[in-house]
Amino acid sequence: MIVLGIVLLVIGYIAHIAILWTIGIILLIIGAVLWALGSMGHAIRGRRHYW
Repeated sequence: MIVLGIVLLVIGYIAHIAILWTIGIILLIIGAVLWALGSMGHAIRGRRHYW
């Protein structure tokens, strides 16, 4: 999810498409939160680790 967020940020920046930029930021934040929770050992939606 983090990689997808970064890709959308780059595409949105290069193509000057604001909606891709916004979606990229949202996916990047969600991915970072899930990664942080998974690395602390919290179960996320039934999974012990979030890949």
